[in-house]
Amino acid sequence: MRKTPKGKLRAVSTRTPKYVYSFANGKADGRSAMRPLLGGKGCELAEMTNLGVPVPPGFTITTEAWAAYHGAGKKHPPGFWKQIESGLARLEAAAGSRLGDPDRPLLVSVRSGARVSMPGMMDTVLNLGLNE
Repeated sequence: MRKTPKGKLRAVSTRTPKYVYSFANGKADGRSAMRPLLGGKGCELAEMTNLGVPVPPGFTITTEAWAAYHGAGKKHPPGFWKQIESGLARLEAAAGSRLGDPDRPLLVSVRSGARVSMPGMMDTVLNLGLNE
């Protein structure tokens, strides 16, 4: 508990924010109402997954992660990499392949996004996983 300027106590959260939202096999952590957090593409992938539309498995890194990264002088926020590793493990399990495995390689696409549509402004990297 911390005291506010008027001397009142308030709770201080020590929980790590959720920075990674997964979607696979008909279940997504996110939903369409989470556009400010997941960006346009992320919330729509989550919503389609929840509706049962066939969507390749994946995960979305939140806009809060980006803000925390830039707010900390371009350093990853605490707990970020652990959440990325967990999201990647869920993705590998859903896809039945592993990142960097020469026999059953997991190939991923990495796309940057924004809260609002910006066609042609962001790059997509395809087939990441077999390169060095």
